[in-house]
Amino acid sequence: MSSTSEEPTVDVYSGATIDRKIKARIQRGTPETGLKIVEYDVEYDHTEVVLDLVHRVQALQAPDLAVRWNCKAGKCGSCSAEINGQPKLMCMTKMSDYDGDEVIEIRPMRTFPVIKDLVTDVSWNYEVNRRIKPFKPPAGLKELTMKQEHVDRIQEFRKCIECYLCQNVCHVLRTHDQKSQFAGPRFMIRLATLQMHPMDQEDNRLKEVKDDFGVMMCNITKCCTEVCPEHITITDNGIIPLKERVIDKFYDPLTMAWSWVKRLF
Repeated sequence: MSSTSEEPTVDVYSGATIDRKIKARIQRGTPETGLKIVEYDVEYDHTEVVLDLVHRVQALQAPDLAVRWNCKAGKCGSCSAEINGQPKLMCMTKMSDYDGDEVIEIRPMRTFPVIKDLVTDVSWNYEVNRRIKPFKPPAGLKELTMKQEHVDRIQEFRKCIECYLCQNVCHVLRTHDQKSQFAGPRFMIRLATLQMHPMDQEDNRLKEVKDDFGVMMCNITKCCTEVCPEHITITDNGIIPLKERVIDKFYDPLTMAWSWVKRLF
């Protein structure tokens, strides 16, 4: 929506200079009371982010509005939501992107159960994380050293802030409801970090990637990579190499024949 002709005012909530208005449609309610979209007329400044808009609604119009956030710097991963249908971090989505729009719609992530309003229950992710065996160094190791090429391979995976936007857009998790069989892209990345570590001694890691975490169920649409706020190349650098390693070990005829030979001798 265009700027108003009136003199800009200073918001008592944030101290920001306000010169614009927009209609914010925000999902409200709980599964027990029912979920609905509630519309608010909200003032904002083009220098703000969507989380500022939500906080202004919370402070001035709906004090019971539930929203999860922490750092407001794009590093805690708490404020994930769907903004006009696009999975994003509210704290990193600029209101200037919506200048000229009459409406902005904010909904919680769809893949996880709603607790209240914009807050979802992401506890399933922590349950999956607990199932992953930790890094296992060689016995008697006194100093952990790695070649730079090995560091470079997995360094980007360490940037994950666990916002779970990649989990939210994953077709396997969202459409087929197969959370019991597929760990999702976030944990494929953690598994890739461990499996690609040259000093990890967990013998069954690759078998677990295949059988317990369902890497072969990924259909490689790369939607997880597209929504990652840390720009991790989840599919190309993490999931595809894992799938290739699984195929080489468990489905390649020559590798399978060699494993049988080794068993005989």
